[in-house]
Amino acid sequence: MTATTEYEKKSITMPRETVRGVQERVGSRQFSAYVAEATAERLRRDALAESIVRREAVQGPTVADDTDEILQWLAE
Repeated sequence: MTATTEYEKKSITMPRETVRGVQERVGSRQFSAYVAEATAERLRRDALAESIVRREAVQGPTVADDTDEILQWLAE
């Protein structure tokens, strides 16, 4: 079964230079898709940062040697 994505139309206000940058990169027709993808990436990064904070609250500060362990923990 194929999952379908539902869309909702929103109006947003962005700095003019940001709008120009997006339009120069992808054009007007792909503007919404580009902004949606960038927002989804930000949500993933925020979730990762929150996971790290929760982990550090339980196990203490993260050090470089913990990288593999962190990646494994996040995969669970």
